[in-house]
Amino acid sequence: MSRTSSKSALVPIEVIISKIIFVRGEKVLLDRDLAELYGVETKVLKQAVRRNIKRFPNDFMLELT
Repeated sequence: MSRTSSKSALVPIEVIISKIIFVRGEKVLLDRDLAELYGVETKVLKQAVRRNIKRFPNDFMLELT
């Protein structure tokens, strides 16, 4: 019998879609929203990306100013 904790539960697609915004015609998910979906703080998500930067394509991230 498998047990599912709230952290490992799947996020409904509607929730993910509702967090997608368009910036200059591109679909974008803000870091704060992605961190929320993973159940971590934004700074923790950003640290993980920086530590594993080779795993992400060049066009994976952009910085809004």
